[in-house]
Amino acid sequence: MKARTLKKDKVNIITMGCSKNLVDSEVLLTQLKGNGINASHESSAQDNNIIIINTCGFIDNAKQESIDTILQYVDAKEQGLVDKVYVTGCLSQRYKDDLEKEIPQVDAFFGTRDLPAILKKFKADYKHELVGERLLTHSAHYAYMKISEGCDRPCSFCAIPIMRGGHISRPIEELVKEAQHKAANGTKELLLIAQDSTYYGLDLYKKRNLAELMDRLADVEGIDWIRLHYAYPTGFPMDVIQVMKDRPNICKYLDIPLQHGSTSVLKTMRRGTTREKQEELIHSIRDMIPEIAIRTTLIAGHPGEGEREFQEMVDFVERMKFERLGVFTYSHEENTHAYSMEDSLSQEEKQDRANQLMEIQEQISYDLNQEKVGKTFKVLIDKKEGGHFVGRTEFDSVEVDNEVLIDASKHYCRVGDFVHAKVTEATEFDLYAEVEG
Repeated sequence: MKARTLKKDKVNIITMGCSKNLVDSEVLLTQLKGNGINASHESSAQDNNIIIINTCGFIDNAKQESIDTILQYVDAKEQGLVDKVYVTGCLSQRYKDDLEKEIPQVDAFFGTRDLPAILKKFKADYKHELVGERLLTHSAHYAYMKISEGCDRPCSFCAIPIMRGGHISRPIEELVKEAQHKAANGTKELLLIAQDSTYYGLDLYKKRNLAELMDRLADVEGIDWIRLHYAYPTGFPMDVIQVMKDRPNICKYLDIPLQHGSTSVLKTMRRGTTREKQEELIHSIRDMIPEIAIRTTLIAGHPGEGEREFQEMVDFVERMKFERLGVFTYSHEENTHAYSMEDSLSQEEKQDRANQLMEIQEQISYDLNQEKVGKTFKVLIDKKEGGHFVGRTEFDSVEVDNEVLIDASKHYCRVGDFVHAKVTEATEFDLYAEVEG
C-alpha cells in the first residue's frame, strides 16, 4: 500500500484595518516563520490551506468588510479550498461570543493580545529572541513602529479600549533595538504609531517619555526620518516639539487627532480640552517650528453636534488652516459612552457635513501647495506607478498625505532612495517635480 504524503501547511495572513493591525500581522508572520512554518502575507497564490484573518472592529464599514472577508474564506473552506480559518484582531476581540454563534465554521477566534495562543495552534512557541525583529509586508525603506498598545482615554465615541485594552508602553531599549534591526535591513523611515503616542512612558517611567524615546531613536544610524503619529492633544508634552526642532532626522510633521472644533462637542466627546486650548496648542507648536506640517482628523455628526456646533467646526478649519486633514463621519458604536446618546443625524447628513469640511480643506491644501512651486525638497521615493515615480516630502506620511509625482520618462529614481526634487506644479493633493542634480 502506497504511503500517503502529508501536505505541508501553508499559512496566509490577511490584514484588515489600520497600520497597528499591520504591525500585529508582521509580528505574527515573523513568529510563524521563526518557528519554521511556511507563512505569507496576503499571498495571491491559491495553495494556502490555512487562513488567518486579522480583523478591524473600529466602525461599521470596517466591521462589515471584516465580516465579508471571514465569510469569503469560510465559503472557501466549505468548498474544500482551504482546511482551516482562524480569526484574530479587533472585531474578534470585541464580538467573539457573537461571532462563534453566527459563524461556527471558523476554527478558532482570538483577541488582540492572543499571539501565543495562535502560535499554539501550530505547535509553535513565542520566540522572545525575535522581539524587535519584524518581517515587513511592504517596501523595506519605511516601517511602522508600534511604541505602545491599548489606551486609557475615555473618549465617548471610541471602542479601542474595549478591543485593545489599557495602555502598555514598550521599553525604550526594546524599541531602539528594533530600530537598529530595521536600519540594518534597509529601513530609512520609522513611523511611530500607538493608540495614544503622547501617553508613552507613563506606565513604565512614571512620566511622559516620548521626547526621550524620539531622541534615542534619532541616534540610530541609518534612520533618516522619524515620523510621529496619533499624538493626543490633552496634556501634550511640548518637549516633543523641542526634540523635533533639535534633531534633523525627526520629520517636522505631527499627526494630532483633534476630533472637533466646538468646545461643547469636545466636552460631550470627553476629550478633556476646549477649542481655545486646542488653538493655543497649535499656535505654540507653529511658533516653535513654523514650517511644521500638522495633520489632524475630525468627526462630523457626533451626538450633540447641531448646526451651530458644526459651523464652529467649519470656522475652526478655516482659521487653523491645517496642512493635512481627514474627516470621518460619526459611527454609533455599542458599549461606548456615546451609544446612550441620540444619534439624530442620518448618514447622508453626516456625509454632507464631512464633504463640506473637505471642500474647505481642498482649497486650503491647494493654496499651501502653490507656495511650494519653485522650491526644492528632499523626497523619499515609495513606488513607480504608471508613468511616474511617486514619493513624499518629510511633510507627508504614507498613504494618507500628499504625494510627489516625478515623470518617469524624464527621470530615473530608485524605490527607497532619497532625491532632491524641485516642484514645478501643484494641485490640491499632489506635487509635480523634476529631479535636481
